[in-house]
Amino acid sequence: MAGGVGSRFWPMSTEQLPKQFIDVLGVGRSLLQLTYDRFRGICKPENVWVLTNQLYADTVAQQLPDVPVNQILREPCRRNTAPCIAYVSWRIKNADTGANIVVTPSDHLVTDIEEFRRVVTGCLKFTQDSDAVVTLGMHPTRPETGYGYIQADLRSPSARNREMFMVDNFREKPDYDTAVKYIEQNNFFWNSGIFVWSASTIINAFRVYSPAIAKIFDSIRPVLGTENEQEAIDKYYPECQNISVDYAIMEKAEEIFVCPADFGWSDLGTWGSLLQQSKRDLYGNAVIGNNVKLFDTRNTIVHTTEAKKVVVQGLDGYIVAEKDGKLLICKLSEEQKIKQYSGEG
Repeated sequence: MAGGVGSRFWPMSTEQLPKQFIDVLGVGRSLLQLTYDRFRGICKPENVWVLTNQLYADTVAQQLPDVPVNQILREPCRRNTAPCIAYVSWRIKNADTGANIVVTPSDHLVTDIEEFRRVVTGCLKFTQDSDAVVTLGMHPTRPETGYGYIQADLRSPSARNREMFMVDNFREKPDYDTAVKYIEQNNFFWNSGIFVWSASTIINAFRVYSPAIAKIFDSIRPVLGTENEQEAIDKYYPECQNISVDYAIMEKAEEIFVCPADFGWSDLGTWGSLLQQSKRDLYGNAVIGNNVKLFDTRNTIVHTTEAKKVVVQGLDGYIVAEKDGKLLICKLSEEQKIKQYSGEG
């Protein structure tokens, strides 16, 4: 899924070039490309599908040249994750009735690639011959208020895979005190938004729990994969309810499993999360860029890959970022106001 606006990393990311298409980590690959890379060994390029806004389809094609162009699906408008997932699921099932699907956001960070591949491969085996819906739950490392949580029943793992547990509840993003309570228990996990299921299972789930969305895609199924597909999508996709797959399916369906995992995951939603996931010096600073000098500076992230030379002195808890002639210097505690301050919100 690569259609989100993702402009929180201003000045690097904008609505014209959201964060999934930029080299946030300074490694020479965008977050979208890194997502694609970690599926090597799990999924062949010809089996990769990308859902994106029509504004970004050309960018996706440029960054992922090995993905067939007709598998870069263009949303005419934003309708959240449920219609997005429904569209690609109907489209994939048309191409392969026995398909098994992993759904993943394109703007997340994973640091332990081998563990990610092991976990996902196990989940695919679990869903291949069953009606199970699997979501990946990340072991929490702090009382995070920016993530949703999954409450699992850890008393009895699945007999088919001892790493799978039934989901008791999905919890919305909590306040800090509630997050602390979750952390004190061992059966709450961060909701990663990564799902595994068969095409048949998820389509049947839409028909049962979100019949209005299912009706739309059932009605246009004959033209999916033909030259008339985009015209039908442009006409009917805006009629889909604007709803997340969590609300539409996950909180209603039966036989929902969670696979608790720990492969260095972050959704990189903020500069603060990027700081936490980056290599830091003894003073808590992270630097992405060359020829950067820090003096008397702590707990600060500097992202200046284009500047010739940067000297920072006396900052504590700040963001310093530069892109295309735009320079940001902002307190980490105030980063939610960046778009307002920049005049691009």
